Amino acid sequence: MLYQLYEFQRALLYPLTAWAQAASRSFANPASPMAYVPGATRFSAAYELLYRLGKDYEKPEFNIRQIVKDGHNIPIIEQTIVEKPFCRLLRFKRFADDSEAVAQLKDEPVVLVCAPLSGHHSTLLRDTVRTLLQDHKVYITDWIDARMVPIENGPFHLDDYVAYIQEFIRYIGAKDLHVLSVCQPTVPVLAAISLMASRGEDTPRTMTMMGGPIDARSSPTSVNSLAMQHSYEWFENNVIHTVPQNYPGVGRHVYPGFLQHSGFVAMNPERHAASHWDFYQSLLRGDEEDAEAHRSFYDEYNAVLDMAAEYYLDTIRIVFQEFRLAEGTWEIDGELVRPQDIKRTALFTIEGELDDISGCGQTRAAHQLCKGIPAARKRHFTAEKCGHYGIFSGRRWRTIIYPQLRDFILEHNKESRHKAEPVEA
Repeated sequence: MLYQLYEFQRALLYPLTAWAQAASRSFANPASPMAYVPGATRFSAAYELLYRLGKDYEKPEFNIRQIVKDGHNIPIIEQTIVEKPFCRLLRFKRFADDSEAVAQLKDEPVVLVCAPLSGHHSTLLRDTVRTLLQDHKVYITDWIDARMVPIENGPFHLDDYVAYIQEFIRYIGAKDLHVLSVCQPTVPVLAAISLMASRGEDTPRTMTMMGGPIDARSSPTSVNSLAMQHSYEWFENNVIHTVPQNYPGVGRHVYPGFLQHSGFVAMNPERHAASHWDFYQSLLRGDEEDAEAHRSFYDEYNAVLDMAAEYYLDTIRIVFQEFRLAEGTWEIDGELVRPQDIKRTALFTIEGELDDISGCGQTRAAHQLCKGIPAARKRHFTAEKCGHYGIFSGRRWRTIIYPQLRDFILEHNKESRHKAEPVEA
């Protein structure tokens, strides 16, 4: 019923937001006589703010058309390589006319970016992908909104997520692959590579884990506390809803994106209120650069997706309540997940000092679990004054974290490279 009420509210708000957008443009367009009435700038700013607070936010595009590399413009083509019911494997193909540039691009490391399936679309990692493309061939998992997946495609569990990752790794080729997981996927990615190692399969050259709940017992955050304060049955009965008639996934049980978004906002309501007020002030000042930065951020932040109920509830139980990966009790199709069986894959863990989603120590716990990886092939980095989103997007990601990740991948991309300096796990 809640989902239906939400859709009803959207339908009611649509005329208001459309009117607010039109009014804002009328007071801002020099060709309109309304632009010359006293207070026109304030009216335009207020109506745009109203429009943005009430509008629907659809999935954004990656919109990575080219990069600049060594002074040359490198065109980028986004390709769908593998298409599954709940995920697409995308590749960002780089092109060059110069033969030397083509040879250089061809020899650069291959990276699979495992995007989180935790409410936002994979485009949240746009800055991650754009930066990686400077020095790597890049693939990314693009998870599909569960409300868009017809119910006849069946359920989607956390175990299925693990199977998807394994299929993508095999498709690209594990021997020369570097896997990067951001936030939520650190757990299923570590499980996927662990199972491949236990079976004697090739595993990627490196795995980098950024800000994820490998062991959610370390430095618990409000996210962890919520999962511990309520029973599995509470989540099943209170946050799972049915997709309504106007979507392809009608009848599917999901954890709706609008509930996840409400949770995101509730974690820092004052910050969001201040941000919207600053946006209004920027419009009054005519500071279009700041205003556009606000629009870009919230176009991404407010675009959310539904998660399949089975997957969401599995994650609550396995990751945040029973800690099966950290405890060594996680079984998938009768196979025990054994990170200690990973031996040939180098490990890099990255955390943000101010991360309020995955607390300090939660990602680093992978070092203790991966006992089979030599200490010289392990590395950890904690980014000072860096929050959760800052470890994969923004200035600190580009100038502080990425250079270390790039060097780590390059170091282990060729067998002749020197091994990483040992660190305490």
